[in-house]
Amino acid sequence: MRVFLRRARRNQRSVLGSTCYRSANYRPLRPWQVRERRFRPTRLGRRGLDPREVREFLDRVAGDLAAVYDALAESRRETDRIKNVLRRWWSEQARGRNERGYDR
Repeated sequence: MRVFLRRARRNQRSVLGSTCYRSANYRPLRPWQVRERRFRPTRLGRRGLDPREVREFLDRVAGDLAAVYDALAESRRETDRIKNVLRRWWSEQARGRNERGYDR
């Protein structure tokens, strides 16, 4: 039991700690990659997964990924919009200070 707990703690640290880095080659999954993923059929007489169920699941995962990517894109657009509004506001404030002759 102690060995199990030590391994669990070690794994927890490596996943959650600052030592967990992604490779420069890491690319997040895209919905089309999930939809196009196919599994090899099992040999005759052996147990395996139902290909129809696997495809249904992958389609569901792809749909969820698509929704997440859409929400992320919307969030980035909103962030850009807010940044642009702030830049304009700061420019107007600086212009007003210069016209009034105020210096920092």
